[in-house]
Amino acid sequence: MTDEKRPEEQPEPEQQPQPGPQDDSVEQSETEGAPADGAPEASADGIEEDELTVQDILDAAEREAAEPSDEHLIDLKRVTAEYANYRKRTESNREVERERVVGDVAKLLLPVLDDLDRAEKHGDLAGDAPFATIAAKLRVTVERLGLKPFGEAGEPFDPTRHEAIFQQPADVETETVADVVETGYYLGSTLLRAAKVVVQVPSNG
Repeated sequence: MTDEKRPEEQPEPEQQPQPGPQDDSVEQSETEGAPADGAPEASADGIEEDELTVQDILDAAEREAAEPSDEHLIDLKRVTAEYANYRKRTESNREVERERVVGDVAKLLLPVLDDLDRAEKHGDLAGDAPFATIAAKLRVTVERLGLKPFGEAGEPFDPTRHEAIFQQPADVETETVADVVETGYYLGSTLLRAAKVVVQVPSNG
């Protein structure tokens, strides 16, 4: 009789122990305690490490004020220079505007001052003349505004300040003011009106 070979018996695989309810709780607690990937860790006091507090910002501002960076120093110098230039322009414009306004007022007073000059030449303001005191006060007032009269007989003729209305040949070496017909005036350093004068010129003989 032929012997029939029985198949070799395979050993049964060992069964792995299934985690019980207790193991699930342990794994869950470990998962919950681990920080998520990329999330900032919390410090002991519960504040995230990368979170800036108000005190941090104040400390950084104090450090910057105590030791400003080169970039901030450059910006500070630029702003300071711009402000200084702005003040200079403002002051200059204010002075120009002031002289313009005063000049407009002074031009209205020039005819009155011319009348006073003519009255003085005729002797109407001499001694205790009624208008002598008023004339003196008016002249002091316009001088306080910066109005300065000029033009006297005997001074060299200057075409930039004098307007020659008549020329007289005379025994002089250079052109000279012989008489002032109308006083000239400066307002500060600005020529408000040229003086009208009679000029003596060197004679041909």
